[in-house]
Amino acid sequence: MEPTRILYIYQEIFPYTQETFAAKLCRELPQFVQESGNYEVRVFVPCYGVINERRNQLHEVQRLSGLNLVVDDNDYQLIIKVASIQSARLQVYFIDNDVFFKRRAMWLDDNGDSFKDNDERMIFYIRGVLETIKKLRWTPNIIHCNGWFSSLAPVLIKTSYSSDPFYAKSKVIFSIYNDKFTNTVNKKIEKKLDIKLLDKQKLIKDKTVGWDTLINLAAEYSDVVTEGEKEVKALIKGLVDTKKTKYIKYKEDIKPVYLKLYKDLAGK
Repeated sequence: MEPTRILYIYQEIFPYTQETFAAKLCRELPQFVQESGNYEVRVFVPCYGVINERRNQLHEVQRLSGLNLVVDDNDYQLIIKVASIQSARLQVYFIDNDVFFKRRAMWLDDNGDSFKDNDERMIFYIRGVLETIKKLRWTPNIIHCNGWFSSLAPVLIKTSYSSDPFYAKSKVIFSIYNDKFTNTVNKKIEKKLDIKLLDKQKLIKDKTVGWDTLINLAAEYSDVVTEGEKEVKALIKGLVDTKKTKYIKYKEDIKPVYLKLYKDLAGK
């Protein structure tokens, strides 16, 4: 039997980023899944400037790098790096670009506000992941997106990439964490995404684009939405239509819950 292929699109993962609840779970879940049976996994995360590349032994994958991605009519070079967590027998791929990911912070400035170019950083990251998977010639059965910085992945997979044979049959999970920021993202994000909806309606109907908008958008285009940690229940009240979308509440031992979900979605 062919293995179930799971693509993890992360915004953070320990030990490369700080040990938050989300980063720790994102480190443990792929290992748990790999050790649970007939699964293949691929893990992606942005190559933030806070990551110590020498200590963590990151190295560039020349055969995957070099592609230019267009964001808002500007070309940006896609650089792919990889590192291994030996104890978990797990490879982690890093999406890099000097313009977007060399600053010494992940998503927020010193005032706790979202960077003004986070919209373009998100678009570049998600497109970078999806194009790299195609270069790897690896078709995922399930794509598990974690955190608001991955929120554009469900949208792109279900629109721009929906007819692509690599993603046409992929099921998408979006997990929400306690990572809310208070300011807004550039309201031109919809134009920069360059998505043409069949009904020609607007993709984003909110007057301003904040954390709530991104979470709502990701939920709308995902097959399953999950509470990534217990603190998010109050944050997402009114944002996720639990009657329209399959919705899973947080449980203390969440890894077996995800494993069962993967099996159900893969039909195995």
